[in-house]
Amino acid sequence: MAKVRKAVFPAAGLGTRFLPATKAQPKEMLPLVDKPLIQYGVEEAMQSGVRNILIVTGRGKTAIEDHFDVSFELEHLLETRHKKDLLATVRAVSDMIDVSYVRQKEALGLGHAVLRARELVGEEPFAVVLSDDVIDAEVPCLRQLLDVYEFYNAPVVALMEVPDESISAYGVVDAEPVAHNGGRDRLYRIRNMVEKPKASEAPSRLAIIGRYVLTPEIFSSLEAIGPGSGGEIQLTDGLKHVLRCRPIYGYKFEGKRYDAGDKLGFLKATVEFALKRFDLGQEFRQYLKTLPI
Repeated sequence: MAKVRKAVFPAAGLGTRFLPATKAQPKEMLPLVDKPLIQYGVEEAMQSGVRNILIVTGRGKTAIEDHFDVSFELEHLLETRHKKDLLATVRAVSDMIDVSYVRQKEALGLGHAVLRARELVGEEPFAVVLSDDVIDAEVPCLRQLLDVYEFYNAPVVALMEVPDESISAYGVVDAEPVAHNGGRDRLYRIRNMVEKPKASEAPSRLAIIGRYVLTPEIFSSLEAIGPGSGGEIQLTDGLKHVLRCRPIYGYKFEGKRYDAGDKLGFLKATVEFALKRFDLGQEFRQYLKTLPI
């Protein structure tokens, strides 16, 4: 079984839900407290043992590349002003991982974005992380999936139960529970997948969330399928094609997920992450108590 060494971060989307803030900056660079969204996903990958990061970018996304690059001028300024803590913070961003980039010239769907990373990934298993999904977990969500992959040597996706009113925004699975580590409450073997079904047609309430561990078969499957929902190449449809030749598992991860690609979800994440900060939490909590809510 090959070890997962690389994580693909699709980051070529237009971020239209956050206009006008995303007119001139990538949505992945929107700050959640004091770190851009994409950095939370990169740190999760690093904490899960995956240090080779492949970012699929598009037009107007150079701020992402600048963020993970060395900033000589800023580092020199901080050094001359003896701001050692800030200097260490800045250097940690560029030192934490090895980053490669590939362009997605047209936003043709998540499946197409993953396919653009084919040459950088090669013929080995890899992870996919969507930075819109910020997951707060004691054991990183990606690490939870990797544990399943390493046990079954098969692709695995993150699952979460979603209410009826939201189910049409997700890829949804038809799956049967599997006994794993003595329990049957988190692991599923997937029988089928449907991209963005109506609530009345959804096979379950188990939705795929933005963490995947995939095997190289996904690339030929993505090439074989045509455009799906929204006229785009959907990763869910590619996974459905992979099901023809090998099993795929789903894991109901432990942790709390924030949909930071949605304005309300982004605000919730900002408040809750700020409250957990040792340097901000107490003061921020006192401030919130003063608001006439």
